[in-house]
Amino acid sequence: MPKMIAPQIKKACSHRFVLVALPAVLLFIAMLSAAHGSDHSPKASAIPVFGYQIINVYPHNSAAFTQGLVYDEGVLYEGTGLYGRSSLRRVDLETGRVLEQTRLESNLFGEGVALWKDRIIQLTWQSGLGLVYCKANLTEIRNFSYQTEGWGITPYNKSLIMSDGTDILHILDPESFAETGQIKVTANGIPLKGLNELEYIKGLIYANVWPTNWIAIISPETGEVKGKINLQGILQENYTLLGYKVDVLNGIAYDEREDRLFVTGKLWPKLFEIKLVPELGSD
Repeated sequence: MPKMIAPQIKKACSHRFVLVALPAVLLFIAMLSAAHGSDHSPKASAIPVFGYQIINVYPHNSAAFTQGLVYDEGVLYEGTGLYGRSSLRRVDLETGRVLEQTRLESNLFGEGVALWKDRIIQLTWQSGLGLVYCKANLTEIRNFSYQTEGWGITPYNKSLIMSDGTDILHILDPESFAETGQIKVTANGIPLKGLNELEYIKGLIYANVWPTNWIAIISPETGEVKGKINLQGILQENYTLLGYKVDVLNGIAYDEREDRLFVTGKLWPKLFEIKLVPELGSD
């Protein structure tokens, strides 16, 4: 119901802000300082900073509170959040049209999604419940549990990697969903919290850092941040939905065949195909 949108967004965002927003912002300020040489300690090293070039702009459903995004053979699989509005959907890239959709139960807050073989895995925020769907028809075929919050998820070699909003990434077995290891993410030795939506690209993990306009590029072997992407200003217009502003950047998808990178955000009316470019003055 439209009247429920405002309080749900406020509840979700304010709750997360208390937990991790300030640490995430401060840590990225520290990262920026290190990248520009203000930290002269022997262990500090510059982290490459990337800006972006917009290659294409596609329509995006501005009612979608995007929590997970995956590209596969011309379509996007998108997980959306908010209680009573969460869904898993198959979306046409070119038009933004929802081709097929499965709604979650009203007590579940949908989060990140990942493709694994002929299945789609979707997390939920605070329910400790993961959902497994048949990719062909978006029918739920099983579920699994975990002990942390669920934020983002992506395939990694023969495993899955899950974020929970902290600096820890959890390695999961894709069949049993048992945790087999952890990755502690650091930027110049400082734990990086707020890790959100994930995408595995060319041997590295790309992670939205909530609630910023940054994407961290992480080594899955060491947990070190190897690069950072500044997407400030990519959505220039001050869009609103039923009187409420769009939410933060969230959603990374990659087309491996065509080497295309897509990004969007919660309640954003646009999805962007971008190319990374080194920022002026970065190493």
